Amino acid sequence: MKELTEIRIGETIVGLKDNLVKTAILPKASVELERDINIQGNVKIEGAVYARNVIIDSGPAEFMGAVYAHNELHIKNDSERTIIFRKAVASSGNVVSLLLKGYCIYGADINAINVKLKNCFVAGSIFANEIQLENTVVLGGCFASKKLAIQNVALGTFNAPEVSAGGVNYVLYPTAFSVEPMACLPGTEFYNITLADLGSLFKNEKEKPNTGKIRLDIEADSQRTVLVDDTDTKTLLHSYSVASRILVSDLLDLENLENHFLIISASLGSQILKTYSLQKVDGTKSSDLTLTNIATFFFKILNGSVQISEISGSISFEELRRRY
Repeated sequence: MKELTEIRIGETIVGLKDNLVKTAILPKASVELERDINIQGNVKIEGAVYARNVIIDSGPAEFMGAVYAHNELHIKNDSERTIIFRKAVASSGNVVSLLLKGYCIYGADINAINVKLKNCFVAGSIFANEIQLENTVVLGGCFASKKLAIQNVALGTFNAPEVSAGGVNYVLYPTAFSVEPMACLPGTEFYNITLADLGSLFKNEKEKPNTGKIRLDIEADSQRTVLVDDTDTKTLLHSYSVASRILVSDLLDLENLENHFLIISASLGSQILKTYSLQKVDGTKSSDLTLTNIATFFFKILNGSVQISEISGSISFEELRRRY
């Protein structure tokens, strides 16, 4: 990997391959606003990036600073190896990462007009007009001002006027929202994993009692909610929540589930000064809570290699009497 301490501008395209870029790639004159950046593999950029288009042919690639693409950030479908964005990614146009072979990890928020992701992990939230996700994990929320389409995903929550879904999907937080009733393909499944013992699963240990995933019935668990702001403007939403069916939550110590350690460690990313791990029952330590390890764990949930048991609906009267 050749180290570059200065980017010399002579063309409208900066091509990088086998390079460590120690500086930011930012425009210093108006002519440089139309510059494209082409990443061809084995590249690490330590500074922030601004370009008209950011095109990534293949990984591995790592961006340590924020990235802004005026028109589009595009990762080619056949890109291999892992691509990591440590900080926020934004575009006035599109962010497209429909990967068939490799993975892309976004360590912070994504903000664009249109976002299309496949085989990606997002440690923050996504803000866009239209969002399309497949085989993707978003630890924060997906907030679309027009449409949200999801298939085989794990999301913190979502809020969009129109939501369409297919496959098997997981929701990390108790409630999600849509303006219009959600449209689901036949066979679509939703599970809420607020009470899943993700910490034990990450440590390859047995899940704690009274923990697990809860099947979300899109029709039965949908409620019409009216929100009123300071100007008395009313907004009608459909909320999808299992809160009314969770009595067992009062019997759990949610801190012991350690789910928050996974989410916080991923979302803070490079802001954490040291690497942490979880302690196992036998006193040993789990794998480090790094962005890549947490992403790998959630991908295993999506592909089924890590199975979350369904929460038991039965609670003994003796247990209730002891607690209350």
